[in-house]
Amino acid sequence: MLMTPPAPHPLLECGVAVRAPGRLHLGFLDPSASLGRRYGSLGLVVDGFETVVELRRAETTGFSAADAPAQAEGERALAHIAALQRATQRSTPLHLHLARVLPAHAGFGSGTQLALAVGRAFAALHGLDLATSALARLLGRGVRSGVGIAGFDRGGLLLDGGPGEDGRTAPLLARLELPGDWRVLLVLDPSLRGLSGAGEKNAIATLPAFARGDAAAVCHEVLMRVLPGAASGDFAAFAAGLNEVQRRVGGHFAPAQGGRLYISARVERLCHWIAQHGVAATGQSSWGPTGFAILPSQAEAERLLAQAHASGAVDAALLTTLVAARNIGASVQPLDSSFTC
Repeated sequence: MLMTPPAPHPLLECGVAVRAPGRLHLGFLDPSASLGRRYGSLGLVVDGFETVVELRRAETTGFSAADAPAQAEGERALAHIAALQRATQRSTPLHLHLARVLPAHAGFGSGTQLALAVGRAFAALHGLDLATSALARLLGRGVRSGVGIAGFDRGGLLLDGGPGEDGRTAPLLARLELPGDWRVLLVLDPSLRGLSGAGEKNAIATLPAFARGDAAAVCHEVLMRVLPGAASGDFAAFAAGLNEVQRRVGGHFAPAQGGRLYISARVERLCHWIAQHGVAATGQSSWGPTGFAILPSQAEAERLLAQAHASGAVDAALLTTLVAARNIGASVQPLDSSFTC
């Protein structure tokens, strides 16, 4: 049961803006529960990609979007508003504006970040003290992974323990900040979309069981190389551990991706080229098609990307961008107080 909320903060009476960062899903620990607990996720929040939601009190309910990708998310965003209104018994008319959205079904956690951004804006506007995990449950997020929820709150490199059988949000087991010099090369293929919804459920249902030995190996790599490497600044250990995680987990999901570790052959080619010509942690985020290469410095990232272009390894259809890890979560700010409610 929801408690009677406190009065809204004066600056939030008219409107609020929430900026939610994108995240990379770097792999599951045990997708088949061969060691007793299903899923468990490793994820990384990144700069440069975000969903921006603006929510205002209004005379009539309305929606607007800054561009076509944001417009395409309108129905889903408004459904979140309706669900929140039912759950909290708040029916005040609201105007929702999507100023920016993460690429949909591309490996950035766009669905979870949209839901949480709308949920946090709704809660702030109404003075509701709702934890992010509670918003996620209300809006049907975090069924398999908790890194998007934890990333919304805190940013960073995140490890969760998988959702409980009772439907509780996956507990956050570890959070670290990547060394400030490290960079992430993101490789996007706009021509493709990763699996989602019913397609994702069907794919997971048809996959063979993840071997117990593979689950144990992934857990060992995360606990003894990925996390210690990040914590101590040992990039070689971090990269070696994450590459092994991607190899084993990617192999498990490959039957649903045409037998490949990457859904996009273009992305796969570039990530493999980088792995062969430098020390890097490479892989695909979630179902892709976005690939990544984590590198030890801006200079090394720029060098490898320039050489990849010169060698012809970068397909013209790809989009590449260098970003840093983001060590803070979403931001919540009042909209311009000159706006009249």
